Amino acid sequence: MLLVIHQSTLYFMNIIIPMAGMGKRMRPHTLVTPKPLLHVAGLPIVEHLVNDIAGVCKEKINSIGYIIGNFGTEVENRLIQCATHHAASGKVYIQHEALGTAHAILCAAELLEGPVVVAFADTLFKADFEINTQEESAIWVSEIEDPSAFGVVKLDQNGYISEFIEKPTTPVSNLAIIGVYYFKDGAALKKELQYLIDEDIKEKGEYQLTTALENLKQKGLKFYPKTVTEWWDCGNKEATVYTNERVLWHKHPTSYIAPTVTQENVTIHPPCYIADNVQLKNVVIGPYVTIGADTTIQDSAIQNSLIGHNNKIQNSTFTDSMIGNNTVIHCQNKVLNVGDYSSIQ
Repeated sequence: MLLVIHQSTLYFMNIIIPMAGMGKRMRPHTLVTPKPLLHVAGLPIVEHLVNDIAGVCKEKINSIGYIIGNFGTEVENRLIQCATHHAASGKVYIQHEALGTAHAILCAAELLEGPVVVAFADTLFKADFEINTQEESAIWVSEIEDPSAFGVVKLDQNGYISEFIEKPTTPVSNLAIIGVYYFKDGAALKKELQYLIDEDIKEKGEYQLTTALENLKQKGLKFYPKTVTEWWDCGNKEATVYTNERVLWHKHPTSYIAPTVTQENVTIHPPCYIADNVQLKNVVIGPYVTIGADTTIQDSAIQNSLIGHNNKIQNSTFTDSMIGNNTVIHCQNKVLNVGDYSSIQ
């Protein structure tokens, strides 16, 4: 008997994640580590992003493509490993020159076939919807009070997106684009992106995704708004500390404490995330604290902070802080922003 498989009934989703930026607003934390690989609530930002996208996808994820700068083999291997957590193939593409968002996405041209999600790696979200595979395309949006610093969308009477407006000076819409997009036909997007490159169509000196979106809309593509329930930015230290707070609240409300954590005279106020081989003695931790692996904390009280791995913290009290990796901290009553291999005493 000949078994015939109709390919049209098999749905696979590709994800493209542009993340080649230098992360200058997150310095000193991005001097060593690319921003999307900074940890929030126990996982790299980019891994949270992939998990969140997977949570709203009906299709199996086939490939995850990361567009990066020259970050090195170790970073590439970590990204590929992230894809394997979803039984997907991980692919790394290098954007050698910062020529804009459209150019970045086109670096992963081979993945622009069939259903595709494009997600920029400095944003996380919580959503209560699923992608509707019958819709032509969708743009994730968030209702915000002040849209003047963001790209926003306007809707027509049928609820479709009718207009894209970059950083409006007058209040025309409160629906901000968060940087996640779905396309049922990735090949159509690829064709439009390639057109921008071939015709050298730039805005502010770069090839922009928004130009391609506008062209697709003019050709009749219908964009549906998908409103997320929460949107968390990881663009700077303050925003990332707040994102850590919200992700802990949603994903680890009663705290996660690794089995290898050692505790002596410890009080933990949830939610917190405490990774492997952390040593705690005479401390009060939380709420909203993430502590990376192999960190030692003694005689200290810490709230609402992100702490990396392999740190030595003693006789310290601080809040609203972000500590990198391999640091030594002795500091009282401060708000800290400390990069890797630093000492504050």
